[in-house]
Amino acid sequence: MSFYQKLAEVGKKFVSEHKLFKYGFNLSPMYRRSTARIMETSEDLMFVKIKLPISYKNRNYVNSIFGGSMFSAVDPIPMVQLINLLDSNYVVWDKAANIRFKKPAKENLYAEFIYTVEELEAIKTGVLKNKEIEIVKTTQLTNKRGNVVFCEVKKTIYIASKDFYKRKRKKAKAI
Repeated sequence: MSFYQKLAEVGKKFVSEHKLFKYGFNLSPMYRRSTARIMETSEDLMFVKIKLPISYKNRNYVNSIFGGSMFSAVDPIPMVQLINLLDSNYVVWDKAANIRFKKPAKENLYAEFIYTVEELEAIKTGVLKNKEIEIVKTTQLTNKRGNVVFCEVKKTIYIASKDFYKRKRKKAKAI
């Protein structure tokens, strides 16, 4: 269990899980460096919204938002959100990412991260059937109205049953 997971376990005794998710991310050094902030989380954690404001901290040489800031603003959310939506019988890892810059960002950017009940059921069914699966979550960084896409990030997320994953790692170590 990581430092952040241990901190979250303690924090859940005092603060609701969705508020802990929001403020935990916003206060953590690893996310603060992205210059983004989580603006909103639903109580069930199925929805998260971030804002990446343009500032002197993230402007690049041509006065638009640095691509690394765009990626780091969205990178951890889908995986950590899914970890919190599934129970402790699952292992969840980021496996790959693809980022596509579509337009220079010279204004504040926003992104929404959504999981549906159907999606979670498909993940659980897939893991039950195949022991491990991969999903791809696509996130778009847009303007405030959501009608201009500046950047698109596709994250490949690996999900497995904890028992299967432990056996797989044990087998890999033996080789």
